[in-house]
Amino acid sequence: MNRAAISPGPARGPVDHEVRDQIVAAATEHFRLYGYEKTTVSDLAKAIGFSKAYIYKFFDSKQAIGELICTRCLHVIELDVKTAIDAVDRPPEKLRRMFKAIVKSSLRLFFENRKLHDIAASAATERWEAVRAFDGRIQAMLLEILRLGRETEEFERKTPLDETATAVFLVMYPYFNPALLQYNFDDAEDAPLHLSSLVLRSLSP
Repeated sequence: MNRAAISPGPARGPVDHEVRDQIVAAATEHFRLYGYEKTTVSDLAKAIGFSKAYIYKFFDSKQAIGELICTRCLHVIELDVKTAIDAVDRPPEKLRRMFKAIVKSSLRLFFENRKLHDIAASAATERWEAVRAFDGRIQAMLLEILRLGRETEEFERKTPLDETATAVFLVMYPYFNPALLQYNFDDAEDAPLHLSSLVLRSLSP
């Protein structure tokens, strides 16, 4: 698969930003109504009143537009997680809040914007850059919680930190990865409590 670039070239001024925003807005609406797979660049061109060639001046492909929309959706989830973590001080509670926030926010995207969730699911399946970057930032937040928990002596220190972070991330993954959540949402309401409690017991010094 050819990777699409989100930004096809250097910005050429305010008018270009406005055009890009028009394209993204039209794409978001079409994806929400008809789904990512069923929407073509021709559909977007007709909706905006541009030619396909003109759209390709701003985005290399439909996937490039999808990447940007996916990035914005995942950014909302990331902000929800960060807000939840920052609201408390102790590492165990930060971890509990992280589990709860990431699942709750992912479910909200799934149920309220199902067609947009489908974009994120495609992105997760094909490992788009937007998803890889999001996963990396979530792992970084998790790693910081674990490091803080070791500094406060609330978490064990024998297991290598990166190994611990990877294991905890994999426990969370099926409940926020867009491609996997659709198979797990029946259990998603209770999962944050049960999984975080299990993880915290395993992290006890």
